[in-house]
Amino acid sequence: MNQPGWNSGHGGNAGLFGREQECARLDQMITAVRSGESRVLVVHGPPGIGKSALLDHLANSATDMRKVYAAGVESEMELPFATLHQFCASLMDGRGNLPAPQRHAVETVFGMRDGTPPERLVVGLAVLNLLSEASAKAPLLCVVDNAQWMDVASAQVLGFVARRLRAESVALLFGSRERSQDLLGQPEMAVGGLRTEDARALLSSVARGRIDGEVRDRFVAETRGNPLALLELPRELAETRVAGGLGLPNVDTPPSEIERSFQARIERLPAQTRLFLLVVAAEPVGDPALVRQAAQRLGITPSTVLENGTDGLLDFGERAIFRHPLIRSAVYRSAKEEDRRAVHLALAEVTDAQAGQDRRAWHLASATTAPDEAVAAELERSADRARARGGLTAMAAFLRRSVALTIDDSRRVERALAAADATLRAGHLEVARRFVDLAAREAQSEWQVVRADLMSAHIMFAAGFNHEASAMLLGAARRLEPFDMDLARETYLIAWVSASNGAADQDSVMAISQAMRRLPPPEGSPRAIDLLIEGYSLLITEGRGAALPKLRRAATIIADAPPREIMNWLWAAGGSAALLWEDRLMSEIHTTAAEEAGTAGGPPKLPVNLHSWGMVTLLSGDFATGSAIVAESEVAAPSTGVAMTRHTKLLLKAMEGAEDEASNLFTATMAQDGAGGRMTGVQSAHWAAALLYNGLARYHQALRAAQTTARGADLVLSQWALPELVEAATRVGDGAAARDAFEDLARVTESCDTDWAQGILARCRALLHQDDAADRSYSEAIERLGRTILRPELARAHLLYGEWLRRERRRAEARVHLRTAHEMFESIGMKAFAERSRRELLATGETVRKRTNTDAAHQELTAQESQIALQAAEGLTNPEIAARLFLSPRTVEFHLGKVFAKLGIGSRKQLGDALARDMPGSGKPGGKAGPERDDFL
Repeated sequence: MNQPGWNSGHGGNAGLFGREQECARLDQMITAVRSGESRVLVVHGPPGIGKSALLDHLANSATDMRKVYAAGVESEMELPFATLHQFCASLMDGRGNLPAPQRHAVETVFGMRDGTPPERLVVGLAVLNLLSEASAKAPLLCVVDNAQWMDVASAQVLGFVARRLRAESVALLFGSRERSQDLLGQPEMAVGGLRTEDARALLSSVARGRIDGEVRDRFVAETRGNPLALLELPRELAETRVAGGLGLPNVDTPPSEIERSFQARIERLPAQTRLFLLVVAAEPVGDPALVRQAAQRLGITPSTVLENGTDGLLDFGERAIFRHPLIRSAVYRSAKEEDRRAVHLALAEVTDAQAGQDRRAWHLASATTAPDEAVAAELERSADRARARGGLTAMAAFLRRSVALTIDDSRRVERALAAADATLRAGHLEVARRFVDLAAREAQSEWQVVRADLMSAHIMFAAGFNHEASAMLLGAARRLEPFDMDLARETYLIAWVSASNGAADQDSVMAISQAMRRLPPPEGSPRAIDLLIEGYSLLITEGRGAALPKLRRAATIIADAPPREIMNWLWAAGGSAALLWEDRLMSEIHTTAAEEAGTAGGPPKLPVNLHSWGMVTLLSGDFATGSAIVAESEVAAPSTGVAMTRHTKLLLKAMEGAEDEASNLFTATMAQDGAGGRMTGVQSAHWAAALLYNGLARYHQALRAAQTTARGADLVLSQWALPELVEAATRVGDGAAARDAFEDLARVTESCDTDWAQGILARCRALLHQDDAADRSYSEAIERLGRTILRPELARAHLLYGEWLRRERRRAEARVHLRTAHEMFESIGMKAFAERSRRELLATGETVRKRTNTDAAHQELTAQESQIALQAAEGLTNPEIAARLFLSPRTVEFHLGKVFAKLGIGSRKQLGDALARDMPGSGKPGGKAGPERDDFL
């Protein structure tokens, strides 16, 4: 099966000159796929370098494989899922076997059914399962050429699929001019210019007559060995110019000269042929029927044009495809402006007003020379349909285009604000800022001015420059009060969260809190937002005693709300349960929000919720699930543009005691978050460092990190740093620092009669006392923390109690608590703390064998294997696990086979017992304790 444009190498196999190594690598790839493996490869290099020829070679080699082909088109980059539509065209007959949510998702984005915008991760899972289903019948070769021109939605979905292929017999190749952000981390093959000898041979094979040696070498140097440039340039030069070097063009870059050579060939064609090619260039999907109808409206007879030929530039069959992507741009750019408008108008007239409403509107806009309210309104109406098919990115593109065509000033401002909002939510901050600036300049009323200011503040907040955003949000909230009190109240809350997250000084937080205190009371019973506003403002102005009852009511209301509402309010409510020291409530809120985002939410909320869920999970000591959440975040982040993974991963590595990995993550956080003004990320990194160094028994470093964290503006991180500070200070003999920190801890826990708060307070109190007072406090800490879900905190209480008992020469009692701590730390995966407890046990005279990597090799599962094993143990089927984890059922089956081998079992029935016995977590040994040295702080 040869796809149009796939076997299009100019000059037969000329594109394979000097490509023996590349061909060998592709052949090895096909061999692996035939044996049942999956392979992904990004083939990248400049235009004309021979990428398509290599892909053509692959297609010719894989004669026994089913082939799927798609190509990005520059003019379709604004049309959502355009490339994916090509990719899935031959696979859609298998959609009947997909689960209903996945089937509905692909049918919606391809315009086969109406519906709300599907989550792109669900679309990705559907495509993954379509590939899995097809590859079960025969190995599959999938090629996406010109990947640099994929629309955003297609790039994100195919990037997701590339990262998820595991056990399917699928080869997925991308040909691209440059590395794609959505394909980072995938295996790649850079294709460069030909070696001098090969370039000379290729040039000589296509030149007319003999080429002067110096002229030939100049050709080779100027084209940098680009095969298509070498093939095309001599065609436009008379033999005398080639032989004598007279007037030889100076080729700065191959693309411009290649396109120019195509333009020269286009200009020699008859006018009717050129206009027909322009219709093909402007039609986004290569629909031959649509092209014929539009051409006929322009007075063109397609059959005559095709009979006379297009100089080999066009392949017109099941689809209308140009031989090379630069031909499309050459045709479009060389056409007269009036011809382009006429072609778009003809295409608009023949495009179905219902099924193709969005494309019709786009053609009408391209045919318009001046502002036109009817076309602008059509674009605005089509934006919702575009969103249903392609999400916010597509919607934003239509709204932005409508702004340019709007006549009425006030309406243009309204559309500019709508375009800015959609563009911001799609993640394109700089573009959104341009439309906000337009709205601010042309605002026709105070209401529009205020909304423009509010949108500008939202952009600053999203960009991380929160020290500016909080002030802008405060100003916008004040100006919103006369127009929309509900929106004003929400804006005040956003301003408070922005300021309190470490991006503003205490005076700013106080100013926002005082402004919230002055708000009129809401009508009727207080809602969660009203309680949050009141609670957070009281926290700063009156203290915790006045604030916490309000925050407790707000957190309880939110925890009892529907999952979607919990997810929507997590940005404001997530910290309230932590401030209250309510471990179970905190876990419930974050877990529900993350699960809701994974099933019904959409980017960019999913990574943010996974980050929060990951931190709560790690604090509970579930490193297997925590590691899996980090892995899920890394998968989701490229498709959403939200990079929250580093902070969760740093906490994981710190708790594991993996010093080298934690150090690298700490350095990256300080560089990126520090430069971006995201001080909460910096504060979080210091907290993780304090925890790491206490585990490594390097207390001076732990003390410095904890003190830095405690001075930060984020209230939750500041209170979480205090136990680390007390422990480190007592170990280095800084009694004053320990007492000061304990007093601060007593203050932040005094209104919280929870086992978490009082257990931590008792543990820290014990560090400052001796004799019976310490004994009683340690016992209280163990009792209270034993009733929480926070296993690491309980294990640390046993460790500290055991260390104190040993120093009191109560060795038998010390061994009990140290042994408990050691077993708990090993089970959780906290290697540094486990080593610290092992050394203490040795000091009591007990023999403790250090667990080696060899001992654990047969037990340790990867994060993904652990996640699959846990869900299989719960009784979920392979398809159910696949749907939850965004995998294909075949990949789940593949990983379960590896799990069975590692655990030494033969069936799913044995999983529960095997996991309880053999899966201690996914941690890896960390740094060894010893003499203190320079750290990464």
